[in-house]
Amino acid sequence: MSDALWKKLGASEVSGNLFDRIGKQWFLLTAGTAESGWNTMTCSWGMAGILWGKPSVTCYVRHSRHTFGFMEDQETFTISFLPETERAALSFCGSHSGRDGDKAAQCGLTPVPLEGGMTFAEAELVFVCRRRYAADIDPAALPEDVKSSFYDGDAPHKMYIGEITAIFAKA
Repeated sequence: MSDALWKKLGASEVSGNLFDRIGKQWFLLTAGTAESGWNTMTCSWGMAGILWGKPSVTCYVRHSRHTFGFMEDQETFTISFLPETERAALSFCGSHSGRDGDKAAQCGLTPVPLEGGMTFAEAELVFVCRRRYAADIDPAALPEDVKSSFYDGDAPHKMYIGEITAIFAKA
């Protein structure tokens, strides 16, 4: 199915401003597989660039999120950018837990397996990633303004660095 939906790109062929894509447009972070189960969540924090000689991304997941267990159990995850027409789905996936139901079905997204991970037919750009490193963020080591703004009683984040193994754009 993926061949009909997307075309494979090289990292240098990705167009658009990744600052806007990540921070304003948001993305779905999805971990798990069709066979073993999966979950998705909306993210607006992340980075993309070259690390250890490879195209890479970082994403951040609070320990309290349902997606956290899937990120811990699976080596592959996807970063899926959806068009603005799917803003309601992005908002829903960021404010509801997969523990409570099938978020994709509830917001009208179509799950699609893709190179060992899961994404959505509605995605316009997908990064398939292989986890290369993960570490907890230590709130005590952060500047006071960051700690008070983002970690005042909230669960900490774990940072995941993923090597981008494939990139797909809507065909």
